Amino acid sequence: MITAGDFKNGVTFELDGQVMQVVEFQHVKPGKGAAFVRTKMKNVITGAVTETSFNPTAKFESATVDRRTMEYSYSDGDLYYFMNPETYELEPVEKSVLSDNFKFVKENMECTIYSYKGKIFNVEPPMFVELKVTATDPGFAGNTATNATKPATLETGAEIKVPLFIDNGETIKIDTRTGEYLGRA
Repeated sequence: MITAGDFKNGVTFELDGQVMQVVEFQHVKPGKGAAFVRTKMKNVITGAVTETSFNPTAKFESATVDRRTMEYSYSDGDLYYFMNPETYELEPVEKSVLSDNFKFVKENMECTIYSYKGKIFNVEPPMFVELKVTATDPGFAGNTATNATKPATLETGAEIKVPLFIDNGETIKIDTRTGEYLGRA
């Protein structure tokens, strides 16, 4: 059990059957009336952020979110399989759980799997990945206005914007959070 007076940033707890994580908190002691804890919290499964005030003595069940590093193996229809590197067991994950930035993940890359009570609710790819450019238009000399970019297709099928000097077959580094080109690998 955890009380609202014990809240700190990053603490996870159960509220009405939902798993919440404290994003910000502030203990308020007004001149009149009782003290309270103003809390900004995020639903870890849906990502919704809400603000609520609690009595400092309000009690909540603490929630433990499991984070495991697993290796992406393959996909079969709407199921994506991840291997536990310790037990070599495959864990199926539904496509609906995967975020948009999963398009930068190729086989054998390590991802962080988030689960609560055995139910997987999020798959986080590595922050930076190195992928090969499979298709892009050639860049021409003298075609160099500031920050000029062109579309490129990567080996995972994802499309991003790259500078004009990048050619087919080159390996580039990408930030999976923003989908931006960072440089040559």
